Amino acid sequence: MTMTDLLAASDISTAINACKAKDSFSLKTFFATVGLSKKSPPEIEKVFKMLDQDKSGFIEQDELQLFLQKFSKGARALTAAETKAFLMAGDMDGDGKIEFSALVNAS
Repeated sequence: MTMTDLLAASDISTAINACKAKDSFSLKTFFATVGLSKKSPPEIEKVFKMLDQDKSGFIEQDELQLFLQKFSKGARALTAAETKAFLMAGDMDGDGKIEFSALVNAS
């Protein structure tokens, strides 16, 4: 399964282009633009599983840095500041990881 199986390629392209510049990534804006905010929890879970590269059940810092690249191979890595902000927004219990439920709440 790929992201384009769940999300429109044009929406992915628009979302990636909107945050091409370093430190321009906004989680809420990205989720809205890419269409995740309109998806059901089961659909968001499929995206979560694609982002969880090591299949640990969590998305950790190193996976977050490559977040945009999971949507588009040519996309940039998130900066350290963007990764930290993303982690802080989604890490509900302070363990340094994002659980599926946090991704649903963010969308």
